[in-house]
Amino acid sequence: MGKRTKYEPGTFSWAELSTTDPDAAKAFYGELLGWEANDLPLPDGGTYSMMRIAGEPVAAIQKKPDFQDRLPSYWFNYVTVASADETAAAAKGAGGNVHMEPFDVMDSGRMTVIMDPTGAAFGVWEPNQHIGAALVNDPGTLTWNELSTTDPARAMEFYETLFGWSFQALDTGDFPPYWSIGHEGAAAGRNGGMRELPEEHRAEGVPSNWMPYFAVGSAEQAIGVSEGAGGTKLFGPLQVPAGRFAVIQDPQGAIFGVVDGDFDD
Repeated sequence: MGKRTKYEPGTFSWAELSTTDPDAAKAFYGELLGWEANDLPLPDGGTYSMMRIAGEPVAAIQKKPDFQDRLPSYWFNYVTVASADETAAAAKGAGGNVHMEPFDVMDSGRMTVIMDPTGAAFGVWEPNQHIGAALVNDPGTLTWNELSTTDPARAMEFYETLFGWSFQALDTGDFPPYWSIGHEGAAAGRNGGMRELPEEHRAEGVPSNWMPYFAVGSAEQAIGVSEGAGGTKLFGPLQVPAGRFAVIQDPQGAIFGVVDGDFDD
């Protein structure tokens, strides 16, 4: 079981859904991934829903802010850091853009939002009372984070500087290039993957982006459950050495991946 009590700096640790319809999203992901919601009131009157498996937090769902009314529902990924302030400064020095300056999230931790030089946004999390996901790499939990970028070489340079990540080109045969992301703090040294954003997606106006993958017992079964609950299969299932994966769009428009196979601890 992928139980976590802490994360080493530079490791992905949390995924958060901002959606137009939190209640519908909680029902969808509850059916698909077995999540149960623990709704927490926010100081501004909103609700932050900690999604749990066996009582442990694995992800979160919240209402998309009104100022983002032009954006579709989306998943957002967080990397643990030792200092949100120092990481924000380092990101600026490496060519990134600090979209939100560091701020405290009550007593849970301190965070900032960064956009890499290719346009992909992510959060960094300096934990206090909340470390991130308490379970990973088990069915229903976060297991992989993937960057689709317009400029892989520039992205590699940025993340190597910011987090010390390494990148290894995989043998993809007839498929487009793909790189695994290495980091000593991640399970088995694997911290996600990267691919070049396809031309057809660029033509549709899709920016560079990070996408979470959740572990499932069967990618094919997950597709069937998601479609029955109003989701849409966008891709897959495709067999890769580690298992089978698929990309799904939830009923409110957020895109995520599912993967089955052998997972790291």
